[in-house]
Amino acid sequence: MSATPSAAASGLFRIGGDTSVHRLGFGAMRITGPGIWGEPQDRDEAIRVLQRLPDLGVDFIDTADSYGPFVSEDLIAEALWPYGDILVATKGGLTRHGPNIWRPVGRPEYLRQCVLMSLRRLKVEQIGLWQLHRIDPQVPRDEQFGVIADMLKEGLIKHAGLSEVSVEEIEAARKVFPVATVQNRYNLIDRGSEDVLDHCEAKGIGFIPWFPLAAGDLARPGTTMDKVVHRANATPSQIALAWVLRRSPVMLPIPGTGKVDHLDDNVRAAAIELTDEDFRALDAQAKAAA
Repeated sequence: MSATPSAAASGLFRIGGDTSVHRLGFGAMRITGPGIWGEPQDRDEAIRVLQRLPDLGVDFIDTADSYGPFVSEDLIAEALWPYGDILVATKGGLTRHGPNIWRPVGRPEYLRQCVLMSLRRLKVEQIGLWQLHRIDPQVPRDEQFGVIADMLKEGLIKHAGLSEVSVEEIEAARKVFPVATVQNRYNLIDRGSEDVLDHCEAKGIGFIPWFPLAAGDLARPGTTMDKVVHRANATPSQIALAWVLRRSPVMLPIPGTGKVDHLDDNVRAAAIELTDEDFRALDAQAKAAA
């Protein structure tokens, strides 16, 4: 592994075909308080984490108006504005009523309000990537997709994406607006979105796996994961992240943390090169354990 962590080792991806970012990004959910509610317990450390990102070559940040709510976006603006080459992607469409409570609201007027308020909090005139946090089942999805298409045409957002969707939902949305990214839960041991990932790769859509570090108990002594961890002088989470990066060229993992040391450890995973044999063996071990 590189002595100096750098997300540049993860390679590049062009979101929407024209916005280049290093594939290893940062998820800004964990810089808020417990239950993703309120201010972080150590605000100064959260600011230090954000200000460390450019030093590590991390130029893709994923956040949402519901993180806090609003706290994550406010901290990002305080720590990093003006952003230079950093793409700050955000999401809207989930409302908060307390710690760990998330309720979708997909009414077009509310989604437009989400975008307008994120523009204000992030201090930008256009959001480079805005994602619908959830499709609200109580609102016709074409109404939700339609307002996204309108905001793209108006220039409020440059690119748009979806979160926690199926292949069918992606294709329904693509009839209304260009889908630049999809953000679904995915990691070495949770492969429920394998078909969505394959579809995204075929269509050139960026796939943002949330919770990408999970390795479960794969690193028990004597296992394939344990052997790879020791050979690479790495941690199970780093190997799991390296596997995710290797899985597809459209993969854009966004491990998050509120600690600078943990951030550095995550970025070190970008430089881990798994052999073909290790990649296949880890894949087989994870599937066998599922």
